Amino acid sequence: MTQTTHTATAGTETTRTEFAELPGLMSLMTDDEKHGPAATSTLDALWVLYDRVLRVSPERTTDPERDRFLLSKGHGPMAYYAVLAAKGFFPLDWLPGFGSYDSPLGHHPDRLLVPGAEIGSGSLGHGLPLAVGTALGLRAQGRQDPAVWVLIGDAELDEGSNHEALAYAGAAGLDRLHTLVIDNSSATHGWRGGIAARFETAGWSVATVDGRDHRALYEAFTAPHPGRPHAVVARVEPKNA
Repeated sequence: MTQTTHTATAGTETTRTEFAELPGLMSLMTDDEKHGPAATSTLDALWVLYDRVLRVSPERTTDPERDRFLLSKGHGPMAYYAVLAAKGFFPLDWLPGFGSYDSPLGHHPDRLLVPGAEIGSGSLGHGLPLAVGTALGLRAQGRQDPAVWVLIGDAELDEGSNHEALAYAGAAGLDRLHTLVIDNSSATHGWRGGIAARFETAGWSVATVDGRDHRALYEAFTAPHPGRPHAVVARVEPKNA
């Protein structure tokens, strides 16, 4: 796996963090968390997005021209918190308090408490519709530069709200909208032809990649898709493996 170094700030201490260190950051979160596989399944994709793709930083959380990242798969947010902390959005010493009564890091992210979080999430089926609304809002404001990214789990596609959202986005040509689907084979129903076919039918550009391959993820994330929203299906090990 590709490892990229960068600087992260924890209080007044500056550290160098690599991808290989993220599991150690996740291990600091020792509360009774019931969604470990949901967190680890997203780790590689989140890192590549925040390290190489998203135009957002701790200094730009209120910049109207920033990229927006919406975590719809908000249950099991340990990987998300680890990446945000590594990138300096909040101090590393917040991590051990995960899930405690007075910690801002709850079992579902709260946008009012977690620096860098765009939405409160965890109830499946909400993130993609919110991302569609965000993309529409930016279009209405004449903002062409900000990209909107939303991470969903494959099981979220059991929710009808997501199918309405992806159908609308394709018809509306929301080409600043990007959906990252983490496929750990946890969906109940499945789709004829697979997940990619569902998006393609609705007019999206789609790439399916190994969700642990950083180069493949980056290439899929940055693939051109003029006039169409873009979906990346990242396949990882099955949830029950």
